[in-house]
Amino acid sequence: MKHHQAAAVIAFAALLAGVAAAQKNHENKMPSADGTFMTKAAQGGLAEVELGNLAVQHASDQKVKDFGQRMIDDHTKANDELKSIASQKGVTLPASVDSQSEAVKNRLSGLRGAAFDRAYMRDMVNDHRKDVAEFQKEADHGSDADVKAFAGKTLPTLQQHLKMAQETLSEVERHSASR
Repeated sequence: MKHHQAAAVIAFAALLAGVAAAQKNHENKMPSADGTFMTKAAQGGLAEVELGNLAVQHASDQKVKDFGQRMIDDHTKANDELKSIASQKGVTLPASVDSQSEAVKNRLSGLRGAAFDRAYMRDMVNDHRKDVAEFQKEADHGSDADVKAFAGKTLPTLQQHLKMAQETLSEVERHSASR
């Protein structure tokens, strides 16, 4: 009889341990909207770095090259911070860009000089408009405190990128028109 009681106690303890582990995993689960934001932010950041490298190589206007370098520097830093948060949360981020970003990269890779400058800067204006909106939404409505804080901290940099992209695009288009 004692053997059955001991087995029952062990089984009950194992059941409690399993419930506790499941509860802990549930508590650590990233809310789906925050996880989606992290995935999109990671892919977007990777794309900004890759396209920035293209700008440094293919642009003819020094301001476009400088903007590309700024994208490499700032987005590499943000990507590293996001990876750190994801690691703490047990979230696996994509290691490469999505198919849409890959298509943009392929399209821009075929351009050089002023044509590249205009196309790249137009893409940067459009992309940063979307980024600012997504980061603002996460900063305002995110569920996970760390992800929400990351979005809020990164938002001013993205707003600055948007402003710089708009100004650089205006200059590039002005130069093209005067040629």
